[in-house]
Amino acid sequence: MNTVVFHGSTRINGNTEYLAHQAVPKELATHIYLRDYHIQPIVDERHSERGFPNIEDDHNHLIEQLLNHDIIVFATPIYWYGMSGPMKRFIDRWSQTLRDPKYPDFRQALKGKQVYLVLVGGDNPHIKGLPLVQQFRYICQFFDMELIDYVIGQARKPGDIIANEKAIRSAKHLISDNL
Repeated sequence: MNTVVFHGSTRINGNTEYLAHQAVPKELATHIYLRDYHIQPIVDERHSERGFPNIEDDHNHLIEQLLNHDIIVFATPIYWYGMSGPMKRFIDRWSQTLRDPKYPDFRQALKGKQVYLVLVGGDNPHIKGLPLVQQFRYICQFFDMELIDYVIGQARKPGDIIANEKAIRSAKHLISDNL
């Protein structure tokens, strides 16, 4: 089974990225750093006569990556008790993809995919990050994907995650223990 990791952090070599690489080393998966792609925000045109306009950005390329992998890892820092802006923008646009004639089977194509989460926050993330886990659980339920497991790390400043031995240990077993 092939794996893709969508990194939502805006910081290069940040705590979330470090923890995600512990869960899924670079050589074992496709790693996509959303900060490196241009994704327009969604403009809700679901109920307009013309529907969603064609948007020239990198979103469809990212959708192709999503569809071409069996295991999906979403790695995001916990920003204000939710996912990062780049991750949110990527997932928000799925509403448009659901209505895109280029992807008539988008919802069906996601069915059964295995999903893992790597989350890092600084403000009691093991409690305050749980609504984000629930949000991903709802997203997975909508698409009939399976949220298998998650790891939450605590780190406030750059590099702090290295001292979080429990999170690193959990990350190293996140996917390998579930295959």
